[in-house]
Amino acid sequence: MTAAPAAPVRPPSPGARRLRLLSYNVRSLRDDRRALARVIRACEPDLVCVQESPRYWRPEGQAAWLARSTGTTVLAGGGRTAAGPLLLGRPGAVDLLGVHDRLLPKTRGLHARGFATALLRLPGGAPFSVTSCHLSLNPEERYGQFELLLDQLAIAELGIVAGDFNEHPDGPGWELLASRLQDGHVAAPWGGEFTSVPERPYQRIDAVFATPGITVLGCGVPHGLPGVTEADLRAATDHLPVLAFLEIPERQSVA
Repeated sequence: MTAAPAAPVRPPSPGARRLRLLSYNVRSLRDDRRALARVIRACEPDLVCVQESPRYWRPEGQAAWLARSTGTTVLAGGGRTAAGPLLLGRPGAVDLLGVHDRLLPKTRGLHARGFATALLRLPGGAPFSVTSCHLSLNPEERYGQFELLLDQLAIAELGIVAGDFNEHPDGPGWELLASRLQDGHVAAPWGGEFTSVPERPYQRIDAVFATPGITVLGCGVPHGLPGVTEADLRAATDHLPVLAFLEIPERQSVA
């Protein structure tokens, strides 16, 4: 694996606020939970977009365990309100302005899906939305969910979408999203590209997207980041995480 630097090195833009966002499919916490918690802590995220948070057995308690074990708090999603996606935040890192979770239309015989969405603000920064998602394995249903993700961005002028898209970058839904948003790893490649499977990564199905106006400083799988070991990445779950370094513009004053 190619080693990643501790963080992308770039002077901050005047007035911008920096954000570290991690997206991670945790496979319902069925694997090595301690390894998972170590990976998340080592990435030092301000926000964590979780996919496959447990949703059938004590979902609130499981989400609370994950938050407690990673030094975060639950901001949105989890359990029944978003059917799996969950949004965690480092205490004091962001102000929570609103929760906009959404259960999606369900195709008979397929899993229920949803979005965990929050409207947030960094101290002194402009409001922005963050959505964690885990899209369908069914191509037709999945494309409709990509379209709904674009609708979800109407919550704020600035927005971030992160998750497990169950599609490759040459798929029609991914291309739809990339035509409107910045694909983080394409905009500022950093770390590793492929997110599945941890033992032999060969495909990119997890990503972080951002609206124009948000600056992507670096985005990718955090191979070689201090504290993130390959053993923990393999043991934690069946996906690799995506870490994005972002700049959010400052809040504009009203004249």
